[in-house]
Amino acid sequence: MWDLSYAAPSLAILAVMIGHYISLPRLPVRKNKIFIYLTIVISSTMAFDVLSSWADMDYTNFPDWLLYFLNSAYFIFFFAGALSFHFFAANILNVDLTNNLKRRYLVELPVNLAIIFVLITPWTKWLYYIDETGYHSGPLYNLLYLFYSTYILFSFAIIVKRRKYLIRVREWEILLGCNIVLSIGLVFRYSLPKFMLENLFTLAAYTVLFLGFENPDLHLIERTFLFNKVALREYVVEQNKNSPINALVFGIKNFSDKRVLYGIQQANQGIYLVQNYLRKEFPKYLIFYNDAGCFIMFSKDKTDWGEIYAKLLYRFKQPWISKDTEIYWDICGTHINFPEKKIPSDVVLRAFNKAFFNANDSLDTELLTIDKADVAFFTEETDIKRSLDYAIENNTVEVFFQPIVDSQTGKYVGAEALARIKNSEGKILSPSAFIPIAEKNGKINQLGKQMFKKCCDLVSAASFKELGLSFININLSPIQFLRNDLEQSLSSFIHESGIGSDFIHLEITEEAMIDDYQMQRQISSLTELGFKFVLDDYGVGYSNIVRLRNTPFINIKLDMSLVWDYCKNPGTILPTEIEAFKKCGFEITAEGIETAQMAKIMRDIGCNYLQGYYYSKPIPYEEFIEKCKEQK
Repeated sequence: MWDLSYAAPSLAILAVMIGHYISLPRLPVRKNKIFIYLTIVISSTMAFDVLSSWADMDYTNFPDWLLYFLNSAYFIFFFAGALSFHFFAANILNVDLTNNLKRRYLVELPVNLAIIFVLITPWTKWLYYIDETGYHSGPLYNLLYLFYSTYILFSFAIIVKRRKYLIRVREWEILLGCNIVLSIGLVFRYSLPKFMLENLFTLAAYTVLFLGFENPDLHLIERTFLFNKVALREYVVEQNKNSPINALVFGIKNFSDKRVLYGIQQANQGIYLVQNYLRKEFPKYLIFYNDAGCFIMFSKDKTDWGEIYAKLLYRFKQPWISKDTEIYWDICGTHINFPEKKIPSDVVLRAFNKAFFNANDSLDTELLTIDKADVAFFTEETDIKRSLDYAIENNTVEVFFQPIVDSQTGKYVGAEALARIKNSEGKILSPSAFIPIAEKNGKINQLGKQMFKKCCDLVSAASFKELGLSFININLSPIQFLRNDLEQSLSSFIHESGIGSDFIHLEITEEAMIDDYQMQRQISSLTELGFKFVLDDYGVGYSNIVRLRNTPFINIKLDMSLVWDYCKNPGTILPTEIEAFKKCGFEITAEGIETAQMAKIMRDIGCNYLQGYYYSKPIPYEEFIEKCKEQK
């Protein structure tokens, strides 16, 4: 009656996968708990399918009550499997089906009706019946396909609706593929029931979820089986929804330098030794390796982290023996205690990184603390990062202009173009807030390109040209300055806007001058295109007049700290430097001018241009146009 050649091997393969799954550590998160439930249900479904089919084919050797029990158990687990697949998909898509009773009852209604339908079948004979000639399908047998397909349709609906909530496109593809496989399996069960191919497709769908979401190897460090950064994010995302964060962040001080000192192979071996020690010494704690020598330990119970940290300090005073090499690590630590629930996950993860960096910068081994008082800072920093990402992705970076005046006439002769973005509340953020973040996360190049293009488009407008300004200064970050395609991108924007490249003065800081060869090559190629260069923030770095004589700068901007210091305590050094610079052909701009007295002092010592709040703060394009017209 039935061919078991596909069902039995499928059950064996499933057993192997389950064995691998339970042999490795798993995160205590809801997704894994649902997957365990799904595993139990799928295993039971396939087992009862094989047992009931075998018993039905040999029905004369079994009592009717046992045949009804085996078949009913199969159908109940069959329907429960459909619900389990749907619950797993909902959890991945961040749809909580349990927090709303009305929604939960609605979702569970089909499976509850199906179970009732199965339980009364021995009397109604609707689904199936057993008589002296064996097992037979009932008149309403095909309703099982309706019940099962309901959950496949539910899953497809939330997969389409909630796609944007997934971080990775791959996750959406996995969920979609899983439900397509289940649909195909249901079609084969309907069209070729005797081959029991539906079990094979159920196993395939289960395997897709296992490899895509539940493979323990995705979340574990090889060899030591500590949880990795991927697991940390997943754990934190769920943990801070339900309970406070209580953790110890500790790590190896100056890990990068130590890795160079010992060599990569020996350093990695040393990390493995530390990981093994932690796993064996603290088995009750949830331990993650956050890379770069940083570890994070969680505890749901009240824990004396000071005592744990003292124990770690004592152990780290001793060498870690690796292949006849003694490795010595110094550690630092921070206790994180966020008693409030539902802190944004990005804020918590940011706190972990900041905790390690703060401790690493500390001169001693004292256990630091980060608590709810620090959350506001991390929240603001996270909001800035999101605002930066949004501005870049949606092309909403704004260009503000700050006038630069001739020190002798007080007239506007140029301006510095400055990037501005808005935070989630619509407030303008200053560059000091988002530029460092853009440089760290690699978005500075995208930001710089968008800023440069918009600036070129604005200054090419007729209303701007009527102002009669001589130049516009645009900043280049040191990271932008290192790009090999900088020449092509800047020249293309100039060409598109139709303005002369000599109208644009590129400001670079002394950080961009670290690599002399790269600086000379980049400046030379851009100078040939007509761009002119200004040295920004002079006075806070290491440049001197001898070095600057060899670079084609046309202007040197004195950093505001240098200007303020001189205005408060005049001396002979700065005027002498300015005189020397001017003899070498440089013009001088003084930044940070805030009073008429400061303007007079800097004019008197030879500065050509002045810039600062005394004249104007950085303002939007339209406001800058009006201000220039009024100044005329």
